[in-house]
Amino acid sequence: MNELLVGQPEAIEKILPFVQMHQAGLSPEGRPIGTVLLLGPTGTGKTRTVEALAEVLHGSSKNLLKVDCGEFQMEHEVAKLIGAPPGYLGHRETQAMLNQAKVNSVASDDSDISIILFDEIEKAAPSMTRLLLGILDKATLRLGDNTTVNFERCLIFLTSNLGAKAIQRANKPDFGFEAMLPAPDPTNADKAASIGMGAVRNKFSPEFVNRIDSVITYKPLDRDACGQILDHIFSGFTSLIQHRLGMRGFRIQCTVAARNLLLDQGTSVDFGARELKRTVQRNFIQPVAALVSQGQVPPGATVILDAKSGEFNLLLRHA
Repeated sequence: MNELLVGQPEAIEKILPFVQMHQAGLSPEGRPIGTVLLLGPTGTGKTRTVEALAEVLHGSSKNLLKVDCGEFQMEHEVAKLIGAPPGYLGHRETQAMLNQAKVNSVASDDSDISIILFDEIEKAAPSMTRLLLGILDKATLRLGDNTTVNFERCLIFLTSNLGAKAIQRANKPDFGFEAMLPAPDPTNADKAASIGMGAVRNKFSPEFVNRIDSVITYKPLDRDACGQILDHIFSGFTSLIQHRLGMRGFRIQCTVAARNLLLDQGTSVDFGARELKRTVQRNFIQPVAALVSQGQVPPGATVILDAKSGEFNLLLRHA
């Protein structure tokens, strides 16, 4: 998992014990395997952490049940999770999103752990957190048709951007005397965790916060972490070329100058890894795709990304 998740070693350290307890048969009965809240700025790897765990446990990052809480901002929309009760319009036609079949479907032959992700939990209507109280405490959920869903073999993740702006302001003061001082260390975990938890307690009830087993606060990605992510992006692009183009495939390279310029333009405390991905796509992947669509890259050739005087340029070397 260390190879799949960059720059956030604390996340792995805090999640691994829950998996080990379940594998040892020592997880508490009548509760989910664990409930983990992932806090931090956008683009720091919160969702990627859950996907990486699914890949390690099940062999695919898609083996998880994701609930996008932004789709449940209205109270009546939360009913989609449990389905309409008997007698209500749409009872037979509407299937509950959190039924037992769907929960079990994200497990695999390799592991019986079902990973459930409630993404951006702060965006959901208050009834969502009330619904989660029973799941997080008793590992059960009663659906509209009066059946019960068991969550004892589930590892539940909640992600949130709560406190992200305050953490960024603390790392980059832009006015007053603090702005004249040297920039603080953006990886100050204790300060970020304190700010994040303060925002969580202001948003959610004590009963809800008390049912969370572990809180992980993600730090902004530094240049070294972005360099590792850049390697992953290039590796993924290479695999995509081989998979999609087959015999028409080609190789890619990146010079040191181009790599440094990508990192200069793509490293962002505010936007994290997403800014780096956009930078690579804009300056390399899209121009390469244009050449391929025009038939200018013969099979076996090498496309090289270079940079000079702050500008990117592509070089083509034939086989």
